[in-house]
Amino acid sequence: MSGFDAPPDTRSLSTLIQALRRLPGVGQKSAQRMAFHLLQHDRTGAQELAQALQQAVQHLRHCQQCHTFTEQALCQVCQDEGRDGSRLCVLETPADQAAMERTGAFHGRYFVLMGRLSPLDGVGPRDIGMQQLLQRACDGQVQEVILATSFTAEGEATAHALTEALTRRGLQVTRLARGVPVGSELEFVDLGTIAHALADRR
Repeated sequence: MSGFDAPPDTRSLSTLIQALRRLPGVGQKSAQRMAFHLLQHDRTGAQELAQALQQAVQHLRHCQQCHTFTEQALCQVCQDEGRDGSRLCVLETPADQAAMERTGAFHGRYFVLMGRLSPLDGVGPRDIGMQQLLQRACDGQVQEVILATSFTAEGEATAHALTEALTRRGLQVTRLARGVPVGSELEFVDLGTIAHALADRR
């Protein structure tokens, strides 16, 4: 039974609260506040949110080259022929990619893992698209793979595993410099720090 024990005539409210709890960092009380706010003060916003989620789920898919979200076979970055195909930056999430793009410091290509290794949570190499990355990196054009995973325990473990797999295939592998604070998520780091970390990669 959920933490919000709704009577039969408010089961839809309970369902909404449990759905909101799927969001990261949202607990029972936060989900209840969101649900009550939307229903009491912003029903139009609630409908727009529902429609936007449905549209995204129906139309967004993974880019065939970089694995980020896109509505086409290839995302805009992968379609840009002006990008430097010899450098491939590996990130954990589309949010990290967006942060990197906002710095204006990187003009190569990307591969988005959509996660990071976390054995305790049952997340292994197959779950983060490692095989797709290796195929992408070994296309004959990529010369340097820049690992821009987060400086968390999981991010470091992911970078280590990727470094071993990529160097075995003769690729040059670099890592973002430690200008990015240890324990930080890339999408929350200020853009200047990301730009300097990229420039000082090792």
